[in-house]
Amino acid sequence: MSTAVTEAPLTIDTHVPQTQRAAVYHGVNDVRVETVPVPEIGPGEVLLRIHSCGICGTDLKKIHTGSHSAPRIFGHEMAGTIVRTGEGVQGFAVGDRAMSFHHIPCGECYYCRKRTYAQCETYKKVGATAGFGEPSGGGFAEYIRVMDWIVERGLIPIPEDIPFEQAAWIEPVNTCFKAIELLQLQSDETVLVIGQGPIGILLAALARRKCATVLTSDLYPERHAIAATYGLDRPLHASADVVAECKAATDGRGADVALLAVGVDALIALAMKAVRPGGRVCLFAQTQHGEAPFDPAAVCMDEKTLMGSYSSSVDIQDEAIQLVFEGYRDGSFDLTRLISHRFSLEDAVEGIELASHPAPDSMKIVIQP
Repeated sequence: MSTAVTEAPLTIDTHVPQTQRAAVYHGVNDVRVETVPVPEIGPGEVLLRIHSCGICGTDLKKIHTGSHSAPRIFGHEMAGTIVRTGEGVQGFAVGDRAMSFHHIPCGECYYCRKRTYAQCETYKKVGATAGFGEPSGGGFAEYIRVMDWIVERGLIPIPEDIPFEQAAWIEPVNTCFKAIELLQLQSDETVLVIGQGPIGILLAALARRKCATVLTSDLYPERHAIAATYGLDRPLHASADVVAECKAATDGRGADVALLAVGVDALIALAMKAVRPGGRVCLFAQTQHGEAPFDPAAVCMDEKTLMGSYSSSVDIQDEAIQLVFEGYRDGSFDLTRLISHRFSLEDAVEGIELASHPAPDSMKIVIQP
């Protein structure tokens, strides 16, 4: 981003209305499309008109568990066009296409020094909002206010040749890439990815780029067929003996790594059994508190590592962005093909319902105001 030299004035697109439509969360399983005010912006901030916002599993968990206060507007996998810039904003102008992160760390605290950015208190603050209730991303609305520290370090320009739908994947790709980097995969290793929804396919495709042998497990042949278009050609049917098949593929050892892309805690035990002694199990989808028993001797005597990876990392931000942009340009990582359904904002509740109860042929669900 450009460093501020002179203070830029507030710039306004006069076509921005005073109100907007938004899918508003009111409590457990209660989301309604309503008219709310367009948020005001302050110095260093921008107003972004949303083109595309993916529905993430974390949005769904918040809606279905009532873990957050109401009312508020969720949605954080978002890309659109800048329609207002606040005083002092440099490097961006009205009309620019941009993708916005909603979490960016301070870069100075203890956790940032340890590169555990998701535990930074600034990171935990949400820096994008539709201006109704507590800041929660706001992508399920027409306009969002992007706060100053996000504009400085987490607002990403989108080149003209990259569709908004592709750019909206930058945040989820970052989170998946973070897990893959954490695992330090080797070219001779075998990776099992449990679950082949959009995130599972991302994890598996990124693992394959590390030259690892990748086995994918899912119940639905339709999802394996989509995964195959990303070069994932070692499918396992989840109703079969996945542990036995992992061992059969690795001279009886078991997979070196298992990645759990399904938020079902009972599958942790399966993942632990599927990896060899000294192997690693990474929990990616276990974002809700609870109890998940597993064999502690597998960690101690078999020296298996149980680890977690959550949210994005600024350390890999540039590399993840390049992967999304260049992968679209050369066709190797065109993520728009993972979008199975697109809903207007007026039909957002229907889209959330489908994402909550996915069909075999449903993948990423996108809301497009």
